[in-house]
Amino acid sequence: MKVLWDQGSLAARDVFAALPHENEWAYKTVKTLLARLVAKGALDYEQIGNSYLYHAAVQRETMTRQEVRSLFQRVRGMTLSPVLAKFIEEVPLSEQEIQHLRQLLEEKRKQNSQGHKISKKKGTKRGK
Repeated sequence: MKVLWDQGSLAARDVFAALPHENEWAYKTVKTLLARLVAKGALDYEQIGNSYLYHAAVQRETMTRQEVRSLFQRVRGMTLSPVLAKFIEEVPLSEQEIQHLRQLLEEKRKQNSQGHKISKKKGTKRGK
């Protein structure tokens, strides 16, 4: 998905070429994955001659939101702090990403100290 979000419409061979080499996927595996993502509605394609150009059918923000909700459902009964700590330990983060996380945590600290929680609707607050 990242390749298509970053580069737009691509043929399967171009998606394959753009993938990191450490995953060692075969070209046929990439084509199978693309077909499955089309079936799930995450990708769409346009046929031009004998080629198919694939493009993201779902915006990155929407997909991220869906994946976070799915992850939340799986870890719901767990204590959040160790889950987040493990995530941070396992995922490589750029300095920019680290700064963003610090900013989010600081904003959360300020919200907690003010006794407010942000509701799902932007800009509205509700008391604890």
